[in-house]
Amino acid sequence: MTGTDGRLARGERTRTTVLDAAVALASEAGLDGLSLGQLADRLHVSKSGLFAHWSSKEELQLAAIEHARNQWARRVVGPALDRPRGLRRLFALHESRLAFYSERVLPGGCFFAIAEFESTGRTGVVPDRLAVVLAEWITLLERLVTEAVELGELPADTVARRLAFEVDAAGVAALLHSRLLERSLDDARQAVLARLRGLATDPDLLPYD
Repeated sequence: MTGTDGRLARGERTRTTVLDAAVALASEAGLDGLSLGQLADRLHVSKSGLFAHWSSKEELQLAAIEHARNQWARRVVGPALDRPRGLRRLFALHESRLAFYSERVLPGGCFFAIAEFESTGRTGVVPDRLAVVLAEWITLLERLVTEAVELGELPADTVARRLAFEVDAAGVAALLHSRLLERSLDDARQAVLARLRGLATDPDLLPYD
């Protein structure tokens, strides 16, 4: 590896480490609480060193959104997409999401949940980007429902948008209650499982418990 390549690799590792910390911090304090100064304090580095990567708080916030999106794709979406298309993939995505929360990957539970709550009613490039990422997630849920309908695993009259909302709502509720109510994650799993089994043309495609 040449000197230039080595510096680039170290720079990319540093950027990844900083963004890991940024996403973790924002999951607790929100994007409003994410600043170069606070991030520097958490990492015990100089604030000036972070300016080499991001020149403003807004740039850092946008970078954190992309990093969190990639983390979600890798930890939640990726494992589910390895499952067979249809109901099994849809339920696997819900389980993967609950596992992400259960494993405390982020100290605040979910980067996007707190970012979405604090961005309600706001305008600007950061809320706009959050809206795009949220739409991607909802579109994915709707697509998996539609695939299950096309495979004949769900009734033809299933409304994809509505069922996707129900599955997503169970995940949001599980996250909100998980810090205080021990059974909330399991309840969210059982609620979606019961809903999907009740709709399924072949309930045996899904677990019984």
